[in-house]
Amino acid sequence: MTRWPYSYPIALLVALFALLPVVVLFTLAVDTAQLFDSRNLQVLGNTLLLMAITAAGAVVIGVPLALLTAYVQLPWRRFWLVILVAPLAMPSYIGAFTLYAAFGPGGEINQLFGLATPAFEGLSGAAIVMTLYTYPFVLLATRASLLNLDPSMVDAARTLGMPLLQSLWKVVLPRVGNGIAAGALLAAMYALSDFGTPAILGLDTFTRVIYVEYNAFGLSQAAMLSLQLLAVAGLILFLESRVKSTRERPGRPLVLWPRRSQATLMIAAVLPIILLAIVLPLAVLFLWLWREGSGTFTLQYAWNSTYASLLAAAVAVLLAIPVAHAAIRGKLGRFMERVIYLGFGVPGIVMGTALVYLGLQLPALYQTLGLLVFAYVLRFLPLAVGTIRSNAENLDGSLVNAARVLGASPSEAFRRVTLPLTLRGIIAGGALVFLEAMRELPATLLLGPTNFETLATYLWRVYEAGLFGQAAIPGLLLVVISGLGLALMFSGERWNLKESKEQ
Repeated sequence: MTRWPYSYPIALLVALFALLPVVVLFTLAVDTAQLFDSRNLQVLGNTLLLMAITAAGAVVIGVPLALLTAYVQLPWRRFWLVILVAPLAMPSYIGAFTLYAAFGPGGEINQLFGLATPAFEGLSGAAIVMTLYTYPFVLLATRASLLNLDPSMVDAARTLGMPLLQSLWKVVLPRVGNGIAAGALLAAMYALSDFGTPAILGLDTFTRVIYVEYNAFGLSQAAMLSLQLLAVAGLILFLESRVKSTRERPGRPLVLWPRRSQATLMIAAVLPIILLAIVLPLAVLFLWLWREGSGTFTLQYAWNSTYASLLAAAVAVLLAIPVAHAAIRGKLGRFMERVIYLGFGVPGIVMGTALVYLGLQLPALYQTLGLLVFAYVLRFLPLAVGTIRSNAENLDGSLVNAARVLGASPSEAFRRVTLPLTLRGIIAGGALVFLEAMRELPATLLLGPTNFETLATYLWRVYEAGLFGQAAIPGLLLVVISGLGLALMFSGERWNLKESKEQ
């Protein structure tokens, strides 16, 4: 009789918890009188349009920048790569907030320079903001594919007389189509699940309307909309799973040396993107800080964010270790790991709606820190699982076998061999959960205890009250926190790459 690993029961329990929000939403939606009406069609149309324009915009910006950073030898090449990826370090709702305040009649640009600029609002404003903060997904995915290409076919095409741009278009881009598609689907998924940007810029997408319904006590209608949003998210995740990475025999990297005038033109072309996505939002935040100081901000908000996020990181790590272990041990474990990844695909507003209903059924949980931490854990647990699993997979199994041969029990071998050798992955996984929980907005708005303001919810309250100047400190703190998360992810990838090369 086959004996199940000790980690399976815990992984099964965690997988069942991951399914809980979906079950709750179905239970709630039963009370909805109408499955679909004309308003839903409008919301669906807005959401799909935002997704499509964002994905297209991210490809239009991301692919040329991927070619530029992968092949072209620009001065300060690494600096340009870092600065072009930097928009990932800024939550899009901060970008939307600051650009909304900077442009339009009476905006900061109008007040400071007297220039009349169009307002950032509606579908066009949301699409521009989303594109600015999602094109790095396409840039990174396409660049990774470009760096894995064998450039000998490009050299052959150029030898046969094909111009450089034509050879890039006809020879290179078709071979990195999967990388472009993967990046575009990530951008579309981000646009679908983001709450802050459409809400600030006044576009009725699923996330904004769900929040409005929740505040109007229309929990059943919010649940129905959440299920429709989940259906679209499931379709994108399915398409993403069908995109296969391109593998070719690596060769000598393609290197292009531009003339000085060409390099200047290329840098001038990317400056407007950097200005809009990074420089202007930071300038607005520093302007508010200089003009209004700390306002009503207190360190208690930062402590609340830190405390809740630390709890979520600790719980997520404790649960992720057996789940990662189960995923390594067999097919059933990998299936349970896949179920747990459902939580990362559930938008925060949907998770919040489901858990609000659960809290109403269990009053001891409603508006408690425990329920908020539970939501963080369900959403960000896959980050910890993925990091710990990738680290544990590199572990030499013979060390554990040697410990068992010498008489150690499975638990002792895990405690004395496996745990110390995977400690780096455990810490990195916990840090990722902590940083993501710090900047999470919609679930915190719905589930946070009364008078429990975090950095993200304080930022949202001052926006709703029109006290824009008081958003400076929480906005800057969230940018720093997001930057740390980005640096941590990149350092982990570099470390994994170094490990694989050594092996």
